[in-house]
Amino acid sequence: MSAVGRLFDPSTTRGKVVIGAVVIGVVAAGYHQFQPAASKRAPDVTVPVSVEKVTRQDVPVTRVGYGTVRAYNSVVLKVRVDGALQKILFKEGQDVTEGEVLAQIDPRPYQAALSQALAKKSQDEAQLAKARNDLRRFTTLNASQFASQQSLENQQTNVAALEATVKSDEAAAENARVQLGYTTITAPVSGRIGLRQADVGNIMRAADQVGLATISTVHPISAIFSLPASELPTLTRAGFAKPMPVYAYTSDDREKLAEGELLTVDSAVDETSGSVKLKATFQNADNRLWPGQSISAHLLVTTEKNALTVPANALQRGPTGLFVYVVDANSKAIVHPVETTETFGASVIVVSADLKEGDMVVTTGQSRLQPGSKVAAHADKGADKGADKGAEGKAPEKSDGKSDAKGGER
Repeated sequence: MSAVGRLFDPSTTRGKVVIGAVVIGVVAAGYHQFQPAASKRAPDVTVPVSVEKVTRQDVPVTRVGYGTVRAYNSVVLKVRVDGALQKILFKEGQDVTEGEVLAQIDPRPYQAALSQALAKKSQDEAQLAKARNDLRRFTTLNASQFASQQSLENQQTNVAALEATVKSDEAAAENARVQLGYTTITAPVSGRIGLRQADVGNIMRAADQVGLATISTVHPISAIFSLPASELPTLTRAGFAKPMPVYAYTSDDREKLAEGELLTVDSAVDETSGSVKLKATFQNADNRLWPGQSISAHLLVTTEKNALTVPANALQRGPTGLFVYVVDANSKAIVHPVETTETFGASVIVVSADLKEGDMVVTTGQSRLQPGSKVAAHADKGADKGADKGAEGKAPEKSDGKSDAKGGER
């Protein structure tokens, strides 16, 4: 055995002493190495964050529903009598006014029928005139007892029958006149005429399902949209007596198209979807709304005056609900639970007993914070931009009236 082996041989007294000394040395070295790190406290870390003030402002309370634009009036231009289409006096896409002549059916057969009805009426009127003269003579002769009472009564009956015949002739002539009038097709309403469905020379029939064209009233124009039936109490509290503004946006909510007002709410809730339909009207002077177009309708129910608001991106969600980090006078982040109601642009209405106007809330950097963390706060660059957008009076992008507002945990 070598000298080193004999030195660490556990069977000898010297080996045991040496091994014990080595073990004690290793333990002491390890303790010496890790003991300062365990006893030393980490220095406080300052977290850079963006902050924005809690403010008070007038906030529109809106409800958003998706729907479809419809013509205020939509009329299919159909013929009411059979005949050859002689003239078309409109251009596709033309704006027409009520009563304007648009097309002509061949009127000659109906003109002939009217002339025949008028001739029959004249014939029966002549017979009636003769019968009345005879009645006067029979009346005189009966008074002198030169004509019997029966002859007088027969003549009276003849006069009455001819009077009825003349009235029937008048009705027939009027019907023929109406049929003749139907050969001239006029616009029943004012609006924009669509694509032509028939050409000159075609035989048109009153029973045809397809008309000449469709006239749609687009000034004003309507929109039908839906809201959950749960919103009815909110609408009722706001009151249907006063006009409620409605803002029409593109279906992706990126661009406002028109401003109008609520016309009516449907009389029943759709049991299948649990929603109720609403109808709004828009003047549509710039033709930005078109029948069949999909829109997002923002109904302004009321306006919360002087409401306490925080930026939507300040909201965080914890195990017990929503909260915000408030920076106190010592530059520490303090947790404040909040409740939210409405969303308006980049702001959210809050209901909280321990949050007040002017408090600075953290808008970015929340993921690195702990309650009581030291922060280095700087103003949020997007705060002024968001405030300007809200001040323009535009309808809010979305508002569902629930507490799950924007700005969840980062």
